[in-house]
Amino acid sequence: MMSPTVFEGRAGLKLVTWLQAALRAVLLIALLAYAGSFVLPEIWRTAALAVGSTLIALAILASVFSDRLKVIQVSSYKKHVDKINETQEQIEELFSMTDTLQAADSNGDAAQVLRATSRKLLPGCGVCLYVFNNSRDRLDLVDCWDMPEGYSPSESLVPANCWALKRGKDHLNNPEEQSLCCSHYIGEVASIEVPMMARGQVFGLLILGDRGGKCHNVDRAQRIARALADSTSLALSNISLREQLRTQSLRDPMTGLYNRRYMEDTLDRFISLAHRQNQPTSVLMIDLDNFKVLNDEHGHAKGDAVLKDVAAQVVGALRPSDVVCRYGGEELLVILPDCPQDDAMMRAEHVRARIELLSDQHGCNVAASIGVASLPDSAKSASDLLSASDQALYDAKAAGKNQVLAAPPLAKKKVVGEPASPRLVANEAG
Repeated sequence: MMSPTVFEGRAGLKLVTWLQAALRAVLLIALLAYAGSFVLPEIWRTAALAVGSTLIALAILASVFSDRLKVIQVSSYKKHVDKINETQEQIEELFSMTDTLQAADSNGDAAQVLRATSRKLLPGCGVCLYVFNNSRDRLDLVDCWDMPEGYSPSESLVPANCWALKRGKDHLNNPEEQSLCCSHYIGEVASIEVPMMARGQVFGLLILGDRGGKCHNVDRAQRIARALADSTSLALSNISLREQLRTQSLRDPMTGLYNRRYMEDTLDRFISLAHRQNQPTSVLMIDLDNFKVLNDEHGHAKGDAVLKDVAAQVVGALRPSDVVCRYGGEELLVILPDCPQDDAMMRAEHVRARIELLSDQHGCNVAASIGVASLPDSAKSASDLLSASDQALYDAKAAGKNQVLAAPPLAKKKVVGEPASPRLVANEAG
């Protein structure tokens, strides 16, 4: 039996047109046969009636078949219109997603927009979104939703273990057909992996898992998945670019520490918070000893390497809440929120000892002097705190270098007695 699809489209329309023309011709011949039966001799009359009856029967069959073809054509046209409408809705949804992604400030925001869109366009698939980290040596899982039970997404992926990333093309993992699967793939659920590329660079990986367990849903969703990946990759590219610009505006490019402008804003904010909550705040002013001599004797490349390692040692010796900045040249400044002066002195000594240990690593003398000042012991404002720590640093330099000194406490103001009121003086005189 022939499939209904044979009678759809242009071929079906041509067949309907041909049947209608043949039907008219058969009816005309049948009419002529009936008319001839009245004028033909008796011997031909019966034959003419038989031919006419046969043609009428064929005409009825052709009419029924033509009506069936028309039903198939109408159904085919309706499917075609529905498919056009569905495609139009998908396009509008993709445009809406692209417009919303322009407001995404982070990878998490982009994942939320992608989640809402994928649930409308890919109802039979779960989705995982991976994005490259800053060093681009692995991809970290940003979000995952609606994945089938047989699929367990890992927290990170290595690009060398993914065929989609190595080939730069979509890759299908289908264990039922024993196809080539990625090394990181674990499970029995069919999935398709789509690299997310923009401006010639890969920013992430989109993984679709078939909630039916087999390959039917992801196979149908491949075109939509590619469109989702393209739209989202542009957003990830913009987010990465904004993050780079933000980092460049806040970080020192060589050491990776916060720059002086960020330090000044942060210190003012911490000082205001300390006044409001009545908490101590300390500052460490760090300066490398004899750094000019080190540059002159070993070269500026060695000096830069020492400075980078010193920055890493300082960050490693402190709390995550502490802020380490490059104050200028070989000077570093550390802001210690909620830290009294005694604790700041211990932390400063720990930092000094770690810096001194770099001498053996670099084959040259590496040491630092540190000045410590605290609020409210040594200062009352941000500018006073910087001045007090800077003066303590110079005192440590003058005392022999490679040591920690604290700023002296604020001098207590003498309370001047109020003069006696004239009335009391008058009473005493009386």
